[in-house]
Amino acid sequence: MTISPDLDRRFREAALALELVDLGFDVVESPIGPLFVAASHRGLASISFDARPEAHLEKLARVAGPRVLRSPKSVDATRLELDEYFEGRRRAFDLTLDLRGLPAFTLSVLRELARVPYGETTTYGALAAKAGHPRAARAVGTVMNRNRIPIVLPCHRVVGADGSLVGYGGGLDIKAKLLELEGWL
Repeated sequence: MTISPDLDRRFREAALALELVDLGFDVVESPIGPLFVAASHRGLASISFDARPEAHLEKLARVAGPRVLRSPKSVDATRLELDEYFEGRRRAFDLTLDLRGLPAFTLSVLRELARVPYGETTTYGALAAKAGHPRAARAVGTVMNRNRIPIVLPCHRVVGADGSLVGYGGGLDIKAKLLELEGWL
């Protein structure tokens, strides 16, 4: 049995309208490649450079709930703000974030990370100090590596102590492209 694209779309929209979806996701095209994007009713839950949904769904379902559905409408706000960012028309994101399941230290680091302005950078050590843990630069590096909402939580703005580009989940070429977009490089 084949379901028409229109029926499929209506089913997905009805599931959202009836609040039967814990997490909606889609693959969003961007100038740096396709991005996996997921959002719950609480907010944006994930952006990944690995656009394969199967790589993320089980982990996200453990956090947000088992009712996970591909739903382009769920990520429309994120898609719009990412488009504006990549077009150079947005310097700050206004998205609500769903950071459920993250430890207190991670949340404190991500809060400070969110304050790093567009076009500027900070170091792992400086970020650790601002988060209240001045000796935790390596732990901050781990948080950056596991950041489940890159770009919006701008881990690309964190550089080595000497200002060099180091470590990035999307690869150093993507990090350089993002910093170039923001005018830092």
